[in-house]
Amino acid sequence: MAPDATTSLVGRTVVVTGATSGVGEATARALGAAGATVVLAGRNVDRGKRIADEIGPRAEMMSLDLADLSAIRAFADAFADRRIDVLVNNAGVMAVPLGRTADGFEMQIGTNHLGHFALTGLLLPRITGRIVTVSSAAHLIGRIDLDDLNWERRPYNRAAGYAQSKLANLLFALELERRLAAARSPLRAVAAHPGYAATEVGSHTGTWFDRLFGFGKTILQRTPDQGAESVVLAASDPGIAGGYIGPRLLLYGAPGVATVGRRARDRETATRLWELSEKLTGVHFEIG
Repeated sequence: MAPDATTSLVGRTVVVTGATSGVGEATARALGAAGATVVLAGRNVDRGKRIADEIGPRAEMMSLDLADLSAIRAFADAFADRRIDVLVNNAGVMAVPLGRTADGFEMQIGTNHLGHFALTGLLLPRITGRIVTVSSAAHLIGRIDLDDLNWERRPYNRAAGYAQSKLANLLFALELERRLAAARSPLRAVAAHPGYAATEVGSHTGTWFDRLFGFGKTILQRTPDQGAESVVLAASDPGIAGGYIGPRLLLYGAPGVATVGRRARDRETATRLWELSEKLTGVHFEIG
């Protein structure tokens, strides 16, 4: 899906994390087709270069490991003299076994939330338009444990870890939008989710997510391009100024305003998560 024909992205630079497969790849291709200069960010550099070549001369691949704060800082440093119009925080891992990032964070909260939190804060002075953060319908069952965010004391549950990270994504996006609005910043923060899309990320988790994805493949048969529709809309539609965009029927359907779960509307939790994220990553946002 490309943005609406009336939305010109020529001359605009978009960074898409996790752009070497699935919804991220589909998002990068759609935005590139609409005329944007696209930076594909991810770990699979060889595949990313092939995709960038297929998108065209305005696309490039850059290495980014969101599970390593030093790698995130190096990526941000490379943009010291470059403008970014749109940052799409899409990359993620799903229901993986217990593991730790380079900085000791539980892999899912560390990659999906803390990595993107740090990346956004470091790139914010270079961003001129909007930040799109990809959450999931799984946020509806997520719970944030601020006393044990990194699963150091609780028995680890990989599905619950994923849901916590996706709830954190949405809490972050909504809190960032509030802070931008309070500072009268011209920037906008938008959250999006793809619903169900037939990607590899949720097919071999060893959890009930496998059954859900199996159902999706058999019944919904939605492609990564269809899953990317909400993300592309959130990234490109000038009429969207905040909020949460997703399929109208939760897992499928045309994109529109999505349901924000009760826990994602908890502003106290959002503030405390923000403060904890700053402490853990060492990244503080310059909003103004």
